Amino acid sequence: QVQLVESGGGLVQAGGSLRLSCAASGRTFSRIAMGWFRRAPGKMREFVAGISWRGHMTNYADSVKGRFTISRDNAKNRVYLQMNSLNPEDTAVYYCNRLGTPKLSWGRGTQVTVSS
Repeated sequence: QVQLVESGGGLVQAGGSLRLSCAASGRTFSRIAMGWFRRAPGKMREFVAGISWRGHMTNYADSVKGRFTISRDNAKNRVYLQMNSLNPEDTAVYYCNRLGTPKLSWGRGTQVTVSS
């Protein structure tokens, strides 16, 4: 069983940047396509970005395309999300998890708050 721990969130002004990190413990996730998801207050959890298990292919939600970059380091069992040009609409709890199903157990997420 893989355990996921997200970190790197915080409070940032609009236009600022943050880098989120997802650490996976337990069984290695090196052959699993991974993604970042987010849940804004009062909304459903939504897909943000995904990366293939080798890291060669990525895809993004339209709302973050050109601003966010997903990457991974399989040797360290980590997935990252570089977030630039943040705006208040990016405020949410961010989670990492496997793309597709079955999903791994969700971590606690990391809170990102963008002030205007």
